[in-house]
Amino acid sequence: MTATAAPAAGERAAVQPAAGGLTATIRYTEYGIPHITARNYTSLGFGNGWAQAKDQVCELADSFLTVRGERSRHYGADGQGDGDLSGASTNLTSDLFFRGLRTDRTAEKLFEAPAPAGPGKDAKALMRGWVAGYNAWLKQNKINDPTCKGASWVRPITVGDLVTLGHSLLVTGGQGMASDGIVAATPPRPGTPAATAPDPAATAREARALFSPDARKLGSNAVAFHGSTTAGGSGMLIGNPHYPWQGARRFWQSQQTIPGELNVSGGSLLGSPAINIGFTDKVAWSHTVSTGVPVSLHELALDPADPTVYLVDGERRRMTQRSVTVAVKDGAPVTRTQWWTAYGPVITDMDGMPLPWTTKSAYALNDPNARHLRFWDTALAFATSSSVDGLQRGLARTQGLPWVNTIAADARGGSFFTQSQVLPRITDSLARRCSTALGKAVYPSSGLAVLDGSRTECALGTDRDALQPGIFGPKKMPTLKNAPYAANSNDSAWLAHPDRPIRGYERVFGDIDSTRSLRTRGGIEDLTALTRRGELRLTDAQRLQFANRAPAGDAFAPALARACAALPGGLAKATDGTEVDVSAACPVLKDWDRTLNVDSQGALLFDRYWKRLNRLASGQKLWKVPFDAKDPVRTPRTPDTSLPAVTTALADVVQDLREKKVPLETAWGQRHYVERAGQRIPVHGGSHALGVWNMMVGVWDPKRAAYTEMVHGTSYVQAVSWNAKGCPVARTLVTYGQSANPLSPHSSDQTRLYSQKKWVTQRFCEKDIRSSAALRTITVNERG
Repeated sequence: MTATAAPAAGERAAVQPAAGGLTATIRYTEYGIPHITARNYTSLGFGNGWAQAKDQVCELADSFLTVRGERSRHYGADGQGDGDLSGASTNLTSDLFFRGLRTDRTAEKLFEAPAPAGPGKDAKALMRGWVAGYNAWLKQNKINDPTCKGASWVRPITVGDLVTLGHSLLVTGGQGMASDGIVAATPPRPGTPAATAPDPAATAREARALFSPDARKLGSNAVAFHGSTTAGGSGMLIGNPHYPWQGARRFWQSQQTIPGELNVSGGSLLGSPAINIGFTDKVAWSHTVSTGVPVSLHELALDPADPTVYLVDGERRRMTQRSVTVAVKDGAPVTRTQWWTAYGPVITDMDGMPLPWTTKSAYALNDPNARHLRFWDTALAFATSSSVDGLQRGLARTQGLPWVNTIAADARGGSFFTQSQVLPRITDSLARRCSTALGKAVYPSSGLAVLDGSRTECALGTDRDALQPGIFGPKKMPTLKNAPYAANSNDSAWLAHPDRPIRGYERVFGDIDSTRSLRTRGGIEDLTALTRRGELRLTDAQRLQFANRAPAGDAFAPALARACAALPGGLAKATDGTEVDVSAACPVLKDWDRTLNVDSQGALLFDRYWKRLNRLASGQKLWKVPFDAKDPVRTPRTPDTSLPAVTTALADVVQDLREKKVPLETAWGQRHYVERAGQRIPVHGGSHALGVWNMMVGVWDPKRAAYTEMVHGTSYVQAVSWNAKGCPVARTLVTYGQSANPLSPHSSDQTRLYSQKKWVTQRFCEKDIRSSAALRTITVNERG
């Protein structure tokens, strides 16, 4: 028998609803994980919205404040924008961007549209129910989270608020990234200094840096093991998204069930009514941020007499003006005009890459993800698939993923990788025919096309199997099925498995025959060794996830230790010219275990060193053996310790740590931690630059000489396989906890688990949920 516990303090359990009302049953198990059951999609969305609000009301309310375009009204115009939902640098630019979308009803019109532009009926029902559930929680409960307790901006939401939040996720790599440039775009005026056209070589460098995997603020690892490599013959999956620890891009875990229709568990981004990364009794999947460039630029030839008119095949086309007004705290309202074309908005900047609007030309941004809301249909297709083949069919049917790869495994033993995402249909042939002078420099190095917008022959074509004009269809997507393993760590699809390289895709998807990141290379080494051994169990996947090996350390630290020991008198010259005795660093580097575990001595020294070296040696060749496309996992290699920067960086770091009274052998966890409820929690894992699979990016506090908060990194992580009884065998973690409320018992309980490399045994099947010692059941409904 299932016990029904009393609600927690400050929270009311609802009575049984009136007939026909929205209702859901929520069963909480260990670590505050809700298992939500409802009779239909609307009620399931209701339960999900209610439960998310319970754990994350302040984070969610802040996101809704952002997408309503009201940050300036409450926080002032000059405050820093919400960097999770757009690239806006200030509250004012964020508000102008989102008010533009709301004025046009962009997301609302897509929601109201029939599929495939709008979501299907089940996804729409989920979203409507989610809004009702969120609002019901606000009505029925008092907020005790000090972050937003009593705040006037916490209020009921509309479907428009929710779908605009979802739309912001879709355009993260496009219009969202270029939000400053959309807002700032202003036609040249007589009497003002004339802007000059962008320099092709400089812009090519900036575009390559902008779209490089190393520059991305989001990342991930995922690997699917084929049944031929596992002990039980089923597939096995590790999903390890590297997402922010704070704000709108946090994950939240749940199980969602409609008896006989849907049963899925996993992580959802805040405000998502569906599971984004998850598993069922038959299939598991995860996503990694891809190298596909989800936008294209179209260079406009302007009418010499009017810079707001552009020419296409000699025909004059007037830009559309979108007037936007934003209320500002303690100030007058601000009104700006945005300029739109048939291709998309005119922009003058793309995340710091200038694209000037001159009297002769301007640049319009084409973002195909701004024209659909199919994302949740794809999530539901995954959740109802019974195999990787079914998941692939679901992707082809819905085509809703914006900027991610998919890696999946199933209970039958299948493994799967695909870069099936919504991309502008930029073929290499089209780029050769239609690139402008700027595009000829930019596209080969970055995958960002700059096409001639003055010719209709340069319009994007449409594949016959594509759901949307101007995008690629499923047959063009880089895909790998049933390899011994399929993995991705944010490099291109090329080496999803090194023995079965994927080739033949267009440049817009990513590159081939180029240097892979240390994280990719280290992952390939570890995964290849595991699968050659075979007979893999879930514990092997768990150990891999938290091994914390630093490939940069393996490749560089031994040579550095030898170079250190060979210094005359143990002295090296720092950047400021000081002779520094670095001899004490030599044995620390030599004896370091090459990991970023909390007890690793030498990890802090090498981490600080590696960052310093890469700054000092930028543009120099650190490796004697260059990259070789025939040996991409082992090259480049062999450090060139003759470079002056090698010992200068060591002197700088030793000098800095000594000045801060930090012993060189200090263990990693003593200087790499978070503080929760007044207690330090050591955090293992390390940076992408070091090649650590279990990536963690911390905030360095120079006064405390420590990383005292995590910006992003391992967030929701799952390791999944299946047993012969038909249940998934899953271990999960939400590394920062289910709730952002510091008063919640679930705000950091899983952070402490993570620190100790412990996992949550996920309860999926009914008998496991019922046997939970922490089981607490409530029924929620509209009436309260």
